[in-house]
Amino acid sequence: MEIRKFHVSDISQIVMLFYETVHSVNKKDYTQEQLDAWASKDDEELRLESWKDSMSNNITYVALIDGRVVGFSDMTHKGHLDRLYVHKDFQGQGIASSLVSVLESEANRLGLTELDTDASITAKPFFEHHGYQLVQSQCVERKGIKLVNFKMIKELH
Repeated sequence: MEIRKFHVSDISQIVMLFYETVHSVNKKDYTQEQLDAWASKDDEELRLESWKDSMSNNITYVALIDGRVVGFSDMTHKGHLDRLYVHKDFQGQGIASSLVSVLESEANRLGLTELDTDASITAKPFFEHHGYQLVQSQCVERKGIKLVNFKMIKELH
């Protein structure tokens, strides 16, 4: 596995990975209606553009295996871990851990004292395992559909 900084040319693979991962990995914790609101096929074009911009501005890394994007993660320069997704066929192989480790190193380098994230029900145990503390349960709305997630924070050294 190789981890490198995001290239704009990665965006199509990233958007497809996001859609497929949400609709397979997260289906144990969310209803089909919630998954469709979270990751809608109809939003693909918009996501290609908006994510290309936000990921170019954020600190963004991709994980590659044989030249194929199998995971990605990004954080703002203020330490908000925005997105962390690993391809549905590559779960449990340490890819997310490696991506988070790189972002935490970047955060330390930037002199940040903490990272925060909004973790899905599915991702919450992963973040807890990596030292993130639960701040509060949240209910966010996407296309009129309510989704539960968790505000979590990790103090950095």
